[in-house]
Amino acid sequence: MNRCKSCGAEIIWATTKAGRKIPLDPEPVKVPLFVFDNGYANDPPPLRQTHFASCPNAKEHRQRD
Repeated sequence: MNRCKSCGAEIIWATTKAGRKIPLDPEPVKVPLFVFDNGYANDPPPLRQTHFASCPNAKEHRQRD
């Protein structure tokens, strides 16, 4: 498992529809913040929160286009 360079928390990486990498918290969330259209109708994969929402230093790592 990877760790956040800023706060040291465990993270996992996902790829957005636009092909960009996004850090996620490893624990699934009960209230979905993101919904993925991936074809899983009956048994969807766990939903995870972006680490930008939980990292105390997220502003240091956020990239602006």
